[in-house]
Amino acid sequence: MQERTSLEDSLSGIGKVEQELEDDIGMIELGEAEGDEGVVKEAEAALKSLKKEVARRELEALLSGEADGFDSYLEVHAGAGGTESQDWAQMLLRMYSRWAETHGFKVEVLEESEGEEAGIKSATIQVSGHNAYGWLKTEAGVHRLVRISPFDSNARRHTSFSSVAVFPVIDDTIKIDIKESDVRVDTMRSGGAGGQHVNKTESAVRLTHIPTGVAVVCQAGRSQHKNKAQAWDMLRARLYQIELKRREEKAAADQAAKTDIGWGHQIRSYVLQPYQMVKDLRTGVQTSDTSGVLGGDLDDFMAATLAQRAFGTPGADIEDVD
Repeated sequence: MQERTSLEDSLSGIGKVEQELEDDIGMIELGEAEGDEGVVKEAEAALKSLKKEVARRELEALLSGEADGFDSYLEVHAGAGGTESQDWAQMLLRMYSRWAETHGFKVEVLEESEGEEAGIKSATIQVSGHNAYGWLKTEAGVHRLVRISPFDSNARRHTSFSSVAVFPVIDDTIKIDIKESDVRVDTMRSGGAGGQHVNKTESAVRLTHIPTGVAVVCQAGRSQHKNKAQAWDMLRARLYQIELKRREEKAAADQAAKTDIGWGHQIRSYVLQPYQMVKDLRTGVQTSDTSGVLGGDLDDFMAATLAQRAFGTPGADIEDVD
Protein backbone atom coordinates (compact mmCIF):
# COMPACT_ATOMS: atom_id res chain seq x y z
CA MET A 1 0.00 0.00 0.00
CA GLN A 2 2.88 2.34 0.74
CA GLU A 3 4.38 1.65 -2.69
CA ARG A 4 1.01 2.17 -4.37
CA THR A 5 0.44 5.47 -2.55
CA SER A 6 3.93 6.65 -3.53
CA LEU A 7 3.35 5.79 -7.19
CA GLU A 8 -0.07 7.47 -7.20
CA ASP A 9 1.42 10.64 -5.68
CA SER A 10 4.17 10.67 -8.33
CA LEU A 11 1.73 10.21 -11.21
CA SER A 12 -0.70 12.83 -9.94
CA GLY A 13 2.22 15.22 -9.42
CA ILE A 14 3.34 14.75 -13.03
CA GLY A 15 -0.19 15.44 -14.25
CA LYS A 16 -0.35 18.60 -12.13
CA VAL A 17 2.96 19.85 -13.51
CA GLU A 18 1.84 19.21 -17.10
CA GLN A 19 -1.42 21.09 -16.53
CA GLU A 20 0.29 24.06 -14.88
CA LEU A 21 2.80 24.22 -17.74
CA GLU A 22 0.01 24.37 -20.32
CA ASP A 23 -1.84 27.01 -18.29
CA ASP A 24 1.25 29.22 -17.91
CA ILE A 25 2.12 29.00 -21.61
CA GLY A 26 -1.49 29.82 -22.48
CA MET A 27 -1.41 32.86 -20.19
CA ILE A 28 1.79 34.14 -21.81
CA GLU A 29 0.30 33.74 -25.29
CA LEU A 30 -2.88 35.50 -24.17
CA GLY A 31 -0.96 38.32 -22.52
CA GLU A 32 1.21 38.87 -25.59
CA ALA A 33 -1.82 38.83 -27.88
CA GLU A 34 -3.59 41.46 -25.76
CA GLY A 35 -0.47 43.45 -24.96
CA ASP A 36 -0.88 42.87 -21.21
CA GLU A 37 2.65 42.88 -19.84
CA GLY A 38 1.45 42.23 -16.29
CA VAL A 39 -0.14 38.91 -17.26
CA VAL A 40 3.03 37.88 -19.11
CA LYS A 41 5.27 38.65 -16.10
CA GLU A 42 2.94 36.82 -13.74
CA ALA A 43 2.96 33.73 -15.97
CA GLU A 44 6.75 33.87 -16.35
CA ALA A 45 7.12 33.98 -12.56
CA ALA A 46 4.84 30.96 -12.30
CA LEU A 47 7.02 29.12 -14.85
CA LYS A 48 10.14 29.81 -12.77
CA SER A 49 8.39 28.44 -9.70
CA LEU A 50 7.28 25.42 -11.70
CA LYS A 51 10.86 24.79 -12.78
CA LYS A 52 11.88 24.44 -9.14
CA GLU A 53 9.03 22.02 -8.55
CA VAL A 54 10.11 19.94 -11.54
CA ALA A 55 13.69 19.89 -10.24
CA ARG A 56 12.47 18.64 -6.86
CA ARG A 57 10.42 15.88 -8.49
CA GLU A 58 13.34 14.91 -10.71
CA LEU A 59 15.44 14.55 -7.60
CA GLU A 60 12.83 12.38 -5.90
CA ALA A 61 12.76 10.21 -9.03
CA LEU A 62 16.44 9.44 -8.42
CA LEU A 63 15.41 7.73 -5.16
CA SER A 64 14.32 4.63 -7.04
CA GLY A 65 16.96 2.18 -5.85
CA GLU A 66 16.04 -1.19 -4.44
CA ALA A 67 16.23 0.01 -0.83
CA ASP A 68 15.88 3.80 -1.19
CA GLY A 69 12.36 3.91 0.21
CA PHE A 70 13.31 2.07 3.40
CA ASP A 71 13.99 3.42 6.88
CA SER A 72 17.68 3.78 7.67
CA TYR A 73 20.26 2.97 10.30
CA LEU A 74 23.02 5.57 10.67
CA GLU A 75 26.23 4.96 12.62
CA VAL A 76 28.77 7.59 13.67
CA HIS A 77 32.26 6.56 14.81
CA ALA A 78 34.90 8.90 16.20
CA GLY A 79 38.32 8.66 14.59
CA ALA A 80 41.75 8.86 16.16
CA GLY A 81 42.27 11.97 18.26
CA GLY A 82 40.52 11.29 21.53
CA THR A 83 38.28 14.05 22.89
CA GLU A 84 38.49 16.17 19.73
CA SER A 85 37.16 13.44 17.44
CA GLN A 86 34.62 12.27 20.01
CA ASP A 87 33.18 15.77 20.28
CA TRP A 88 33.08 15.96 16.47
CA ALA A 89 31.22 12.64 16.33
CA GLN A 90 28.59 14.03 18.68
CA MET A 91 28.25 17.15 16.51
CA LEU A 92 27.63 14.91 13.47
CA LEU A 93 25.05 12.86 15.36
CA ARG A 94 23.21 16.05 16.31
CA MET A 95 23.44 17.32 12.70
CA TYR A 96 21.79 14.21 11.26
CA SER A 97 19.17 14.07 14.01
CA ARG A 98 18.17 17.66 13.27
CA TRP A 99 18.09 17.01 9.52
CA ALA A 100 15.79 14.04 10.09
CA GLU A 101 13.47 15.88 12.45
CA THR A 102 13.23 18.85 10.06
CA HIS A 103 12.02 16.46 7.33
CA GLY A 104 9.45 14.83 9.57
CA PHE A 105 11.41 11.61 10.14
CA LYS A 106 11.38 9.77 13.45
CA VAL A 107 14.75 9.33 15.18
CA GLU A 108 15.48 6.58 17.71
CA VAL A 109 18.84 6.12 19.46
CA LEU A 110 19.78 2.42 19.42
CA GLU A 111 23.31 2.61 20.80
CA GLU A 112 25.54 5.31 22.19
CA SER A 113 29.00 4.98 23.70
CA GLU A 114 30.08 8.09 25.56
CA GLY A 115 33.56 9.61 25.28
CA GLU A 116 35.95 9.82 28.21
CA GLU A 117 35.72 13.60 28.63
CA ALA A 118 33.19 14.79 26.07
CA GLY A 119 31.31 13.66 22.99
CA ILE A 120 30.79 10.05 21.91
CA LYS A 121 32.97 7.20 20.71
CA SER A 122 30.13 5.82 18.60
CA ALA A 123 26.37 5.89 18.19
CA THR A 124 23.68 4.24 16.10
CA ILE A 125 20.32 5.79 15.33
CA GLN A 126 17.34 4.57 13.34
CA VAL A 127 15.74 7.16 11.05
CA SER A 128 12.20 6.19 10.06
CA GLY A 129 10.29 7.69 7.15
CA HIS A 130 9.75 7.33 3.40
CA ASN A 131 13.05 7.48 1.46
CA ALA A 132 15.12 7.87 4.63
CA TYR A 133 17.80 5.49 3.33
CA GLY A 134 17.72 7.00 -0.15
CA TRP A 135 18.67 10.39 1.24
CA LEU A 136 21.06 9.33 3.99
CA LYS A 137 23.08 6.90 1.87
CA THR A 138 24.76 9.96 0.31
CA GLU A 139 26.34 10.76 3.70
CA ALA A 140 28.36 7.57 4.17
CA GLY A 141 32.08 8.25 4.44
CA VAL A 142 34.65 10.21 6.42
CA HIS A 143 33.89 13.75 7.60
CA ARG A 144 36.74 16.16 8.47
CA LEU A 145 36.52 19.09 10.89
CA VAL A 146 39.02 21.97 11.22
CA ARG A 147 38.54 24.39 14.12
CA ILE A 148 40.13 26.08 17.12
CA SER A 149 39.84 23.41 19.77
CA PRO A 150 37.63 24.25 22.77
CA PHE A 151 39.63 21.62 24.67
CA ASP A 152 43.07 23.17 23.98
CA SER A 153 44.17 25.75 26.56
CA ASN A 154 46.53 27.21 23.93
CA ALA A 155 43.66 27.73 21.47
CA ARG A 156 45.40 25.88 18.66
CA ARG A 157 43.74 24.72 15.47
CA HIS A 158 42.90 21.00 15.34
CA THR A 159 41.77 18.62 12.61
CA SER A 160 39.36 15.84 13.58
CA PHE A 161 37.85 12.92 11.68
CA SER A 162 34.71 10.86 12.17
CA SER A 163 33.13 8.27 9.92
CA VAL A 164 29.47 7.78 9.04
CA ALA A 165 28.00 4.43 7.95
CA VAL A 166 24.48 4.11 6.55
CA PHE A 167 22.48 0.94 5.86
CA PRO A 168 18.77 0.25 5.22
CA VAL A 169 16.25 -1.17 7.65
CA ILE A 170 14.91 -4.21 5.82
CA ASP A 171 11.44 -5.68 6.19
CA ASP A 172 10.08 -9.22 6.12
CA THR A 173 9.84 -9.24 2.32
CA ILE A 174 13.64 -9.43 2.10
CA LYS A 175 15.15 -12.68 3.31
CA ILE A 176 18.72 -12.65 4.61
CA ASP A 177 19.86 -16.07 5.79
CA ILE A 178 22.55 -16.05 8.47
CA LYS A 179 23.92 -19.16 10.14
CA GLU A 180 23.79 -18.77 13.91
CA SER A 181 27.11 -20.62 14.09
CA ASP A 182 28.67 -17.74 12.11
CA VAL A 183 27.64 -15.15 14.70
CA ARG A 184 29.32 -14.46 18.04
CA VAL A 185 26.99 -13.05 20.70
CA ASP A 186 28.38 -10.85 23.48
CA THR A 187 26.44 -9.16 26.26
CA MET A 188 27.65 -6.15 28.25
CA ARG A 189 26.53 -3.32 30.42
CA SER A 190 25.05 -0.39 28.59
CA GLY A 191 27.53 2.47 28.26
CA GLY A 192 25.14 5.36 27.69
CA ALA A 193 22.39 7.16 29.56
CA GLY A 194 19.31 5.22 30.53
CA GLY A 195 19.01 4.99 34.28
CA GLN A 196 20.32 2.59 36.88
CA HIS A 197 18.63 -0.50 35.45
CA VAL A 198 20.20 -0.12 32.01
CA ASN A 199 23.65 0.62 33.38
CA LYS A 200 23.77 -2.12 36.04
CA THR A 201 22.50 -5.07 34.01
CA GLU A 202 24.09 -6.67 30.97
CA SER A 203 21.26 -5.66 28.67
CA ALA A 204 23.40 -4.43 25.75
CA VAL A 205 24.06 -6.96 22.99
CA ARG A 206 26.83 -7.12 20.39
CA LEU A 207 26.61 -9.48 17.42
CA THR A 208 29.69 -10.18 15.30
CA HIS A 209 29.36 -11.90 11.92
CA ILE A 210 32.59 -13.90 11.87
CA PRO A 211 32.91 -14.45 8.06
CA THR A 212 32.68 -10.72 7.28
CA GLY A 213 33.78 -9.15 10.55
CA VAL A 214 30.63 -7.01 10.63
CA ALA A 215 29.59 -6.11 14.18
CA VAL A 216 26.49 -4.36 15.51
CA VAL A 217 25.53 -3.21 19.00
CA CYS A 218 22.11 -2.45 20.46
CA GLN A 219 21.37 -1.11 23.93
CA ALA A 220 18.16 0.82 23.27
CA GLY A 221 15.91 -1.19 25.58
CA ARG A 222 16.08 -2.54 29.11
CA SER A 223 15.44 -6.07 27.92
CA GLN A 224 18.40 -8.11 26.69
CA HIS A 225 15.94 -10.19 24.65
CA LYS A 226 14.56 -7.09 22.91
CA ASN A 227 18.04 -5.72 22.26
CA LYS A 228 19.17 -9.05 20.83
CA ALA A 229 16.22 -9.14 18.43
CA GLN A 230 16.96 -5.58 17.34
CA ALA A 231 20.65 -6.43 16.89
CA TRP A 232 19.74 -9.36 14.61
CA ASP A 233 17.65 -6.98 12.48
CA MET A 234 20.58 -4.57 12.30
CA LEU A 235 23.00 -7.36 11.35
CA ARG A 236 20.73 -8.57 8.53
CA ALA A 237 20.44 -4.98 7.33
CA ARG A 238 24.22 -4.50 7.35
CA LEU A 239 24.80 -7.66 5.32
CA TYR A 240 22.05 -6.63 2.90
CA GLN A 241 23.69 -3.23 2.46
CA ILE A 242 27.02 -4.93 1.73
CA GLU A 243 25.33 -7.01 -0.97
CA LEU A 244 23.68 -3.89 -2.45
CA LYS A 245 27.06 -2.15 -2.54
CA ARG A 246 28.66 -5.17 -4.22
CA ARG A 247 26.01 -5.09 -6.93
CA GLU A 248 26.45 -1.36 -7.47
CA GLU A 249 30.21 -1.69 -7.81
CA LYS A 250 29.86 -4.58 -10.23
CA ALA A 251 27.37 -2.64 -12.37
CA ALA A 252 29.35 0.61 -12.29
CA ALA A 253 32.99 0.01 -11.42
CA ASP A 254 33.89 3.61 -12.27
CA GLN A 255 31.61 4.79 -9.44
CA ALA A 256 33.21 2.62 -6.77
CA ALA A 257 35.58 5.28 -5.47
CA LYS A 258 32.70 7.69 -4.99
CA THR A 259 30.67 5.33 -2.85
CA ASP A 260 33.46 3.74 -0.83
CA ILE A 261 33.02 4.44 2.88
CA GLY A 262 36.52 3.34 3.82
CA TRP A 263 38.42 5.35 6.42
CA GLY A 264 40.78 6.83 3.82
CA HIS A 265 37.98 8.31 1.70
CA GLN A 266 36.95 11.75 2.92
CA ILE A 267 33.69 13.03 1.48
CA ARG A 268 33.34 16.42 3.13
CA SER A 269 35.37 19.04 4.99
CA TYR A 270 33.95 21.40 7.61
CA VAL A 271 36.25 24.37 8.29
CA LEU A 272 35.32 26.69 11.18
CA GLN A 273 38.70 28.49 11.48
CA PRO A 274 40.50 30.45 10.06
CA TYR A 275 37.51 30.87 7.70
CA GLN A 276 34.10 29.24 7.54
CA MET A 277 33.41 26.78 4.75
CA VAL A 278 31.78 23.38 4.25
CA LYS A 279 32.82 21.69 1.00
CA ASP A 280 31.83 18.34 -0.43
CA LEU A 281 34.92 16.78 -2.00
CA ARG A 282 32.87 14.57 -4.35
CA THR A 283 30.66 17.18 -5.99
CA GLY A 284 32.39 20.49 -5.25
CA VAL A 285 29.26 21.90 -3.58
CA GLN A 286 30.23 24.35 -0.85
CA THR A 287 28.76 26.96 1.47
CA SER A 288 29.97 29.42 4.08
CA ASP A 289 26.88 28.81 6.23
CA THR A 290 28.59 26.36 8.57
CA SER A 291 26.10 26.86 11.39
CA GLY A 292 23.23 26.07 9.03
CA VAL A 293 24.88 22.85 7.85
CA LEU A 294 25.74 21.71 11.37
CA GLY A 295 22.14 22.51 12.24
CA GLY A 296 20.92 19.98 9.67
CA ASP A 297 20.73 21.94 6.40
CA LEU A 298 22.13 19.17 4.18
CA ASP A 299 19.69 19.08 1.26
CA ASP A 300 21.98 20.78 -1.29
CA PHE A 301 24.80 18.33 -0.56
CA MET A 302 22.50 15.31 -0.75
CA ALA A 303 20.86 16.51 -3.98
CA ALA A 304 24.20 17.06 -5.72
CA THR A 305 25.47 13.63 -4.72
CA LEU A 306 22.29 11.92 -5.92
CA ALA A 307 22.54 13.76 -9.25
CA GLN A 308 26.20 12.82 -9.61
CA ARG A 309 25.46 9.16 -9.00
CA ALA A 310 22.61 9.22 -11.50
CA PHE A 311 24.26 11.20 -14.27
CA GLY A 312 27.96 10.64 -13.55
CA THR A 313 28.80 14.34 -13.70
CA PRO A 314 30.96 15.75 -10.88
CA GLY A 315 29.16 18.66 -9.30
CA ALA A 316 26.08 18.13 -11.50
CA ASP A 317 23.11 20.31 -10.66
CA ILE A 318 19.80 18.55 -11.05
CA GLU A 319 18.31 21.67 -12.64
CA ASP A 320 21.01 21.71 -15.32
CA VAL A 321 20.49 18.11 -16.47
CA ASP A 322 18.16 17.47 -19.41
